[in-house]
Amino acid sequence: MSQDLSETPQRPAEHPSTATPVPVSTVAAVVVAAGQGLRAGQPLPKQFAPWRGKPVIRHSVEALASAGVKPILVVIPQGAETLAAEALSGIEGILFTNGGETRQESVRLGLEVLVGGDPDFVLIHDAARPLLPAAVIGRLLAALDDHEGAIPVLPVTDSLAHAETSGDGEVMGAPARREDLRRVQTPQAFRFDRILGAHRAWDGPTNAGDDAQVAQASGMEIALVEGDEALHKLTYSSDFPAAAPPIRVGTGYDVHRLEEGEELWLCGVKIAHTHGLSGHSDADVAIHALVDAMLGAVGKGDIGQHFPPSDPQWKGAASDRFLAHAGKLIAEAGYALGNADVTIICEAPKIGPHREAMRARLAEILVVHPGLISVKATTTEKLGFTGRAEGIACQAVVSLVRI
Repeated sequence: MSQDLSETPQRPAEHPSTATPVPVSTVAAVVVAAGQGLRAGQPLPKQFAPWRGKPVIRHSVEALASAGVKPILVVIPQGAETLAAEALSGIEGILFTNGGETRQESVRLGLEVLVGGDPDFVLIHDAARPLLPAAVIGRLLAALDDHEGAIPVLPVTDSLAHAETSGDGEVMGAPARREDLRRVQTPQAFRFDRILGAHRAWDGPTNAGDDAQVAQASGMEIALVEGDEALHKLTYSSDFPAAAPPIRVGTGYDVHRLEEGEELWLCGVKIAHTHGLSGHSDADVAIHALVDAMLGAVGKGDIGQHFPPSDPQWKGAASDRFLAHAGKLIAEAGYALGNADVTIICEAPKIGPHREAMRARLAEILVVHPGLISVKATTTEKLGFTGRAEGIACQAVVSLVRI
């Protein structure tokens, strides 16, 4: 019978159609994770391999759960019960069952398990596509208001050619019109009863390319909605950065002018002073330098690319939002903060009395122990713009460790 992974894992049923009914839900999901993933070159099926700090399958299942999708039926290979239980531990609303010989059969078996819950809609997703934006889920479900099915697609940007066989091998045939083609992604969304019927009636090729092919064969009209490049499918060993360095380092530097009438924010702490820093956001020069250091360490550009000063939505914005964003990006890259060293360069105010509050605030934003954060200050002995108290500068260095 189907199994809730929040309980002690047991062997899934050989015959999902005999499973106990699942809870009633408007939107359910089937996550296909029954393959062996041999091309990925991992020591275990790629859907359970670590990627960016957690098992591949956990990324998309968490995204579905966060979107309110329940239950989420995960179709797994025979003998992968323990791997599945560990990979999805702590996520509520998870069921699983064994897959079949082909992807199409695995999807049908998963849909059969959901019959007892009678969901209105179902999302069918490949576990090998870990990054699942909530916006894509929203677009798919919105399309089901007027269509029986919907799939996310992206345009084809490369030139295309038909390969034709000749006596000397493959040659280029008639050119294909890329304007007429789309790259198809998952999840794919359907009205539950219609896609279940389509899979039960399928008599096409042994292994259908995807669920849209099965749906179209049954006469369903499939809407195309905008996909997302983030939904890249992990296929080859190069998709798993096993060769990524265990440690990465980044540096950041920023300057802001001191002016009367402005608030002074440093490291997320408001400091009473005669002058404050001027800038498009709250001009927290220390956080800005730290953000640049973190972005640089994972090759994600600089703060201006993510939060351009030309964008009015960042006018007066608190810089803790920028720092939290940088923390999210390093986690997605598979790293955690090793340590951060922030040096504030100014004549005034005195940083010493605020140092521990600054460390605590930075640690709070990044959700790390304060012991990983260093904040210190220096002067330029009255030299330069900082020595003349015209502005404050800051430099930051961070190390990241692979997780």
